[in-house]
This record gives sequence, structure tokens and C-alpha cells, in this order.
Amino acid sequence: DLMQDVNGFRDMHEALGLDPCLDPLHSSGLRKFASERDALYEEVNKPSLRGHYIGLHCESTAKRTAAYAAFVCFQRATEGGGRFIVADGAAILAEMDTKVLQKLYDRKIRISVSNLDIPPALPGFIKEGIKGAVDKAVAPKFDMDLEMIYESDGKPGRLQAVETAESPINRHPVTGLPVWFNNAHNHARKLRDRRPCGVPEVGMTEVFYADTMEPLSLEDCAEIKRASEKHITALPMEPGDVLLVDNYRALHGRDVFNGDRFHAVSWFTWDDNEEWRGEERRILEKNGLNKAINSMMDWLPKDFESNQS
Repeated sequence: DLMQDVNGFRDMHEALGLDPCLDPLHSSGLRKFASERDALYEEVNKPSLRGHYIGLHCESTAKRTAAYAAFVCFQRATEGGGRFIVADGAAILAEMDTKVLQKLYDRKIRISVSNLDIPPALPGFIKEGIKGAVDKAVAPKFDMDLEMIYESDGKPGRLQAVETAESPINRHPVTGLPVWFNNAHNHARKLRDRRPCGVPEVGMTEVFYADTMEPLSLEDCAEIKRASEKHITALPMEPGDVLLVDNYRALHGRDVFNGDRFHAVSWFTWDDNEEWRGEERRILEKNGLNKAINSMMDWLPKDFESNQS
């Protein structure tokens, strides 16, 4: 009963001694506070994304991550669905076909996170000017190392923001256990196109082999899907339910839903190792960009409004 409202949820994580931090993707504007004073973010509750399946992912960039998360249900989906999904990254790694795993480990992966479609007939110098402006004015605002690349997915005139190369495997910083630690299950276009997806084209992602910038093959995507989904646990959370997640070990996502729902999440940093916190625990100077982007998204229909902040 304690965690059925914002104040009780805060009492819970303060009693556990957890140290709140900003969402690793806070500056992207895709993470909106449900209650800023309580370090509580909305999950993806918007009616416009009810029919969007969120695949398994880690809340992480090459620059920033969080140690733990507490996902809370305040209102389950009124017309069904919306189960929270979670999977053990170590179990996925052990399940993965060794040949596919070796290929991805050797070649590494890169992920595009946004698209800007430019008329392909524009002169080259104008397209390069647009690319330079985006690279200098926008990319530094995000806590990611991004490269602006034209037509990496083959679409004429498309400018994509692409993350730097990364390994699909990570060692847990405390236990040393190797885990599947990447967002391919959620971000690979070949998987997104084959399941419910409500993301507009500007936000559609893709996963590439880092050495050639070719999208992952359908066969490799199918193996990622098989190995990942074999270990998914789907949780129909009830009001007051809280799921504590080790963000370095577990991947998470969300099934489609109908009606209205209100789920939220708080992120936490390391409680006893200052060196692992990064230079900033609360990057508050990023709030300006977060609020500006969210204000532009406010035309989207809302199911719940917060008066907590």
C-alpha cells in the first residue's frame, strides 16, 4: 500500500538508502518528469504510443548510465496489456548462438538514434551545411557520442545521428559477470518493422555492424530475438508494485496496452563508490533542453497529468 502514490514511493527508496540520479537519457527530451522534486520520471504512458511495443534495452549511453532503477505502477492499463518485461542479460548471452555472438563481438555495433530527411536534390554544400549545423548545435546537448551520417540506411537524403561503435557485451562492474548489454532487440529496424510500432520515422532506429555500417542481417536479428525473448519475464504490475532492477544486469521493456496507464521510474546511482558515479550525479544543466523538447511534444494526447512537482 505504501508505494501506491508518489510520496509513499519516495519514502520506500529513501528507507532503502538509494541515491537518485537523472535518467541517462534525460537531456534527450524523451524522459519527462512525473515529479521533479521526487526524481520520478513518467514511463511511456502516452495514448499515442499505446500500440508501440518497447523491446529489451538498457538505459545507457557510451557516456552515462545508472546503477539501478525502481519501476512503479500507480495505475495499471485500464483496458488491458502494458505488461512490464524484463530479462537477464547473462542468460541471453549464454543462450546466444556462438557464431552470431562472435561476429557481433568482433565487428561491434553502431546504433542510429534519429533521422532527419533532407530533400536529396539539395546541392551538396547545403546538405553539408545542414549536417555541420546539426553536429555542432544539437549533438553536444546529448549525453552521447554521435556522428552525423547521410544515407547510412540507404534512404536518399536521410541524415542520421549514429552512436559510436560499442561491444554488445559488458562485464558487470561489481560481479565481473559478462552480460548481453545493448539495445539491439529494441532498436533493430528489422525487428521493429515486424511488431507493433508507433514511433514516427524521425525516431526510428537502426543497428549496424560497426565495421561496414551495414544494417544487421535478418538472420542475426532473428537470433537476437530468439535468444532475448526466451528469457523474457512479463509482469502484469498492480498499483503499488515496485520492481527494482540492476541496470547493468537486466534489460527491460514494455508490451502494448489499451486504455490509460500510469507507470513511473526513478533511477539511482552507486551508493558506496564515488568513482563510479561519474562527474555529475544530477546533470541539472540539461533540464533546459529536456523541458524545451517536452514542451514541443505536449500536443500529443496525455492520459495522466502530474501535480506533484
